[in-house]
Amino acid sequence: MTVLAHTRLLQMASQAFPIGGYSHSYGLEAAIDSGLVHDEMSVRQWITDVLSFSMSTYEIPILHEMSDAWIALDSSALSRLNERFLATRESAELRSATVQMGFSMRALLAALPALPAFLLDTLRSMLEPTLPWVWSGAAHAWAIPACDSAAAYLWSWAENQVLVAMKSVPIGQSSGQRVLLKIGERIAELTEHPPSPIDTMRSNFAPGLAILCSQHESQYSRLFRS
Repeated sequence: MTVLAHTRLLQMASQAFPIGGYSHSYGLEAAIDSGLVHDEMSVRQWITDVLSFSMSTYEIPILHEMSDAWIALDSSALSRLNERFLATRESAELRSATVQMGFSMRALLAALPALPAFLLDTLRSMLEPTLPWVWSGAAHAWAIPACDSAAAYLWSWAENQVLVAMKSVPIGQSSGQRVLLKIGERIAELTEHPPSPIDTMRSNFAPGLAILCSQHESQYSRLFRS
């Protein structure tokens, strides 16, 4: 990866990247409210479990598939993958979150210079663009390898989870950085080797996470949209 591509990757993963990730907890706020997550160790366990049992077995593989489709300029495959990802969101809030962030990132890319016409035209054509779909398109346009793109995608999510915990558990800044050190190791393990394109065990089945995400929709007091 070139230095320029690396700086683009850092820009995408930054909390300053204005796509609205800070407004979502992805079920963590409900886990905190229930008492399941209550200290540094349980925060780390929560993030590790979601990475291991949901995101690594579904979102990493589909990011790679989306990357391949962008490289091939395959509009039909891109549309199919976006619809497939939407269908796997476990609650109304999670579905809304990926679409809201997909919309925000699409609008941002439209305002940036020197992006390929195919990317911009394809993005405009999608009624409900999901975050990984737009993310993988931007990574391709900026010559970011799929493995690095997936690592940054997971890091951005994990860093936001830690920020949620710092506000809501709460845990301190040193605790947050200790969590991120361990989570960074796990992300490296999960993304070092690309998934097989014929992996038939692909799944994001995590019923506990789905229940908490659904419970969040009627939670009495909350700071986050999901």
